[in-house]
Amino acid sequence: MARTLLAIGAHYDDCAFGIPGILLQAVRKNYRVVSLALIGDYTAWGPIAGRAPELIAGSKKLAAEHGVEQQFLSFKSHHFEVTPQTKREVAEAVASLEPEIAFQLWPHDSHEDHVVAARLSSLALRGASSILGNPKLRPPRAVYAYDNGPRHTIYGFEPDTFIDITPDWQRSIDWLGRLMALVRNEPYDSARRDSAQKLKESLAGYRGKTCGVDYAEAVHALGKRPVDIL
Repeated sequence: MARTLLAIGAHYDDCAFGIPGILLQAVRKNYRVVSLALIGDYTAWGPIAGRAPELIAGSKKLAAEHGVEQQFLSFKSHHFEVTPQTKREVAEAVASLEPEIAFQLWPHDSHEDHVVAARLSSLALRGASSILGNPKLRPPRAVYAYDNGPRHTIYGFEPDTFIDITPDWQRSIDWLGRLMALVRNEPYDSARRDSAQKLKESLAGYRGKTCGVDYAEAVHALGKRPVDIL
């Protein structure tokens, strides 16, 4: 069976903005790659008024075209907290996938949805066995936190793991651009960068300069473990 990589975000675009290059690299390495958005109810979100089902279907379609399974829970923006029920729902989603490697949002964020999603992800990834009462469940061997850029990250994010995404850069930025075009209900123009793409390009370029490549994504390992560097 293929190894599973699970990336968890609050919204439909968190993983596609935060770590698309890592996800595409994992696809190339024959992982089963799943992107889980905890928020699946967009009926009250103004930019897609009347088109919530289209956003869900379109997000899944775009992810599938890149070899990624996009899944959604049923939470609604600003209407979910850390409760026994929400912990169970996220833990059940994690347990059903049995990921070997997982990614979650950095918790110190200006968006309350991101803060709650980060906490729920952390609890589910590390404590699904206790939450679900199943001692046979095992946590992922590695869990990393990713940030969603300077507009959201408040403090404390110090990446310690850098991944060269240069080979997957064009597909990464196109995936994000097509997702943003879906929200605007416009055709995607690959010759024009929108604001989300410009921000991602600046961040990926900066991370790349940090480690000596063109484009990189940087994450923070939430559990330290020995690594064979020779």
